[in-house]
Amino acid sequence: MSKDAPTIDAVGNRSEQSLTITLNIPNSLTILRILLIPVIIGLLIYDEFEYALLTLIIAALTDALDGTIARLANQRTQFGAYLDPLADKLLLMSTFITFSFLDLVPVWCVLVVVSRDAILLAGTLLAQMTNMTFDASPTLLGKATTLFQLLYIILVLTLAARDMDSTLLLPLLLTMSTLTVASGLHYIYRGVTSMNSPTGS
Repeated sequence: MSKDAPTIDAVGNRSEQSLTITLNIPNSLTILRILLIPVIIGLLIYDEFEYALLTLIIAALTDALDGTIARLANQRTQFGAYLDPLADKLLLMSTFITFSFLDLVPVWCVLVVVSRDAILLAGTLLAQMTNMTFDASPTLLGKATTLFQLLYIILVLTLAARDMDSTLLLPLLLTMSTLTVASGLHYIYRGVTSMNSPTGS
């Protein structure tokens, strides 16, 4: 779901890696997705599940559109490559955490989702601070995880808007959680392999 992410390089080359903030259409859509996060959380807190669902679908559409437009119009930027996956993580993590406070999803599920993304962010920061280079581009498994997480929260909201029990989604919950753990372990494996390789530092 994310645009092609760049390779994370050494901090010593930071002057060469400085991100140019380009507000083209894809990046503007990504920023809009980030701005919709507090709106979704507010609607959830006030039990406006139908409006929250509609806003979430709009956010999901911006996610699909920004990547498509960036590819077709050749508007890919380094800024967008970093911002797009960050927007996805902020949206999903914020929604899952809010769901947990509203007892819409089990706490262990939220811990799995948040822990995976926290590990990925920590790994990125570690690479920058230790002068390492490793491939942080999204994998097929990672993209599938994001897709299943988004599908799950959309269906949870759909059931909540109709006062239906979200335990009906247990098979999807287990599949999504398994993918989340698997993709997290895969990213850790890639990071460790990169650190131990001759070109990893």
